[in-house]
Amino acid sequence: MNRKREAYDRLAVGDRIRKKRVQLGFSQDEVAERIDRAPKYCSDIERGTCGMSTETMLAISECLDMSLDYMMFGEQTDEEARRQENDELAVIHILSGCSKQQRDYAIRLLKLYIASMQIS
Repeated sequence: MNRKREAYDRLAVGDRIRKKRVQLGFSQDEVAERIDRAPKYCSDIERGTCGMSTETMLAISECLDMSLDYMMFGEQTDEEARRQENDELAVIHILSGCSKQQRDYAIRLLKLYIASMQIS
């Protein structure tokens, strides 16, 4: 029963990286270029099929303005939680000033945009 224990959950880490990349509107190619890594490697990281060096973790953290605690363990700092809450409140505020028809259209556009970014 000598099973190797993973240092971290690569699938969860990759998912958090992908979600943050999409939230920021970056393609995988853009992130790869910004952190000076191959696009295939960035794709493998997001899919959780490979690990990362400390240098790569730091580069991704800086590129995506994401704390290492959140990237590796899903633990948000108070500042990150406030920033996310402010972003959500901004969207609610914008939508609250729209008619029902405008709101429905904006929601459909947002869903379409998010879906298209997940393909990258």
